[in-house]
Amino acid sequence: MTHVRFNRQPLQRSFNNLVDDLFPGFPVVYRNEGKSVPVNITENETSYQIDVVAPGFDKADFKVNVDQQLLTIEAEVKENAAGATGKQIRREHQVTSFKRTFTLDEKIEANSIEATYVNGVLVLNLPKKTEVKQPAQQISIK
Repeated sequence: MTHVRFNRQPLQRSFNNLVDDLFPGFPVVYRNEGKSVPVNITENETSYQIDVVAPGFDKADFKVNVDQQLLTIEAEVKENAAGATGKQIRREHQVTSFKRTFTLDEKIEANSIEATYVNGVLVLNLPKKTEVKQPAQQISIK
């Protein structure tokens, strides 16, 4: 059997390298280190929710940090010895390390962010700050 290399995004890496070469001093906040994982972001009246689809990890593999309005989600893979007993013919699923960074809105209460990892999905709940609405005020004219 001949091994054929398949690249789903052939131009993405080339374009990213071109941009990095053109702007070497520009801080790249949104670069994904390693493989990018898919995320879903939803909003309701009281919070935002980020669902990170990352199967194959343990809860201890994740690091979630908030620093200066930047939310960083990363997972480090430890060496996996699965499949070491035989010759691997085809591998379509591989757990790889990743890092994603998001800029937080000023409306988010960064100290109250909660995270859970269930069934291969890391769910982050980002509560919104409560807004104090001041009642309308009548201004008298002098």
